Amino acid sequence: MQSGISQNTHTDHDWAKIGYWLVFSTLIYNIFEGIIALVAGGHAHSDALIGFGLDSLIETAAAGVLLWRVTIEAHGAPDDQIKKAETAVHRFIGLTFFLLSAYIAFDAGSTIFQQHKPSSSPVGIGLAIASLIIMPVLATYKFRAADHLGSRALKAEAKETLACSYLSFTLLVGLGLNALNNNLWWADPAAALLMIPWLIREGMEGFEEEEPE
Repeated sequence: MQSGISQNTHTDHDWAKIGYWLVFSTLIYNIFEGIIALVAGGHAHSDALIGFGLDSLIETAAAGVLLWRVTIEAHGAPDDQIKKAETAVHRFIGLTFFLLSAYIAFDAGSTIFQQHKPSSSPVGIGLAIASLIIMPVLATYKFRAADHLGSRALKAEAKETLACSYLSFTLLVGLGLNALNNNLWWADPAAALLMIPWLIREGMEGFEEEEPE
């Protein structure tokens, strides 16, 4: 019996470490992703790329706060301290969903209203492809770690990583169509607007009280 308990504790500890490195990897990737997107977006005068870069900065902040939560769990913090950190992080990530949805609404709406036609950006297209490959993989393993740890915060952060995947897809479609035919500039902001209801729903979940078991 004692052996079984030790094995279960060891497994939880391993998954806490896995969660730590997944979040840390996301944070580092988002920093580089954001810088590249903002530079490329400024060069091409692309609202979509600039918005994508700002999204990366929001996700960097979310990953940084979650990293703190995973760190104290990996070091064997008491359950009440972990619970308090869990609630704080979950609400913070919920707030980032609201911030992201507000920016997308403003950016996509202004792009459509002004009929802004950005220049083509091979760098932006390459970045979108890379993110479309990397982010779903990170999200998948975050969901697995969250299920093993029972972490609502890590699961919320995994959903935000999926949101980045969706943005990567819309960015790729928008930049790709614009590169092929500049008259199809509206495809990117239109697709981004379809994401807002999902983001708002996830943001509201961040502020919902966890039901007692």
